[in-house]
Amino acid sequence: MAEDKKNHDTPDLDQRDLKNPRDRDALKRAADDFLKSRKAEEYAMAQDDEIEAQANNWAELDRLRAENGDLKDQLLRLAADMENLRKRTARDVHDARAYSVANFARDVLSVSDNLKRALEAIPADALAQGDAGFKSLAEGVEMTERSLMTAMERHGVKKIEPLGQKFDPNFHQAMFEIPNADVPHNTVLQVAQSGFVIGDRMLRPALVGVSKGGPKQGAGEGQPEPGPINPQAEKDA
Repeated sequence: MAEDKKNHDTPDLDQRDLKNPRDRDALKRAADDFLKSRKAEEYAMAQDDEIEAQANNWAELDRLRAENGDLKDQLLRLAADMENLRKRTARDVHDARAYSVANFARDVLSVSDNLKRALEAIPADALAQGDAGFKSLAEGVEMTERSLMTAMERHGVKKIEPLGQKFDPNFHQAMFEIPNADVPHNTVLQVAQSGFVIGDRMLRPALVGVSKGGPKQGAGEGQPEPGPINPQAEKDA
């Protein structure tokens, strides 16, 4: 009986009579409750979707930041590689311009040496007596040698003048030692064969004789010992 009474007090919505004010109110309240629950569900779903979207956005932002960092590193490395390539190319071009004639200049030096030998072969007494033929020959050979040296200087080849200088193994090659207590040890006292440089590089070392037995070089002025005499170099000279 109690169950029947309860069912009678709260009949199913389908059994409501819209003409009955109480039924209309009940239907209105039910509709309002339904709409509120739906709105609450939709709001909750929207909140979940927003949270998920924000999480996705943050993940995408992190991915883009990482990708941007990688691209920045690649760009910096590429810029560094390009700068190194530019410097290396500029250095290669400079070296090619400055030293491309090195082998040719080294061969020409043998011509200069032969001109010197030709001058030395002219009898000194003939020149002293004013022999016209020998004098003209000497002047012609000297003029040819000067022209040759001038042409080589235009291409960066310069003669080393080591006489009286400290021995420098980078540009000099010791041929023999000369005992002399009046000059500092390892001073160049004689040049057996002239040396030449091209740019800042040695083209041919000067074959020299260095002093021995003199005072040592002062502090900060010492030079390496010339080392053993080179028999082959002495033979070439």
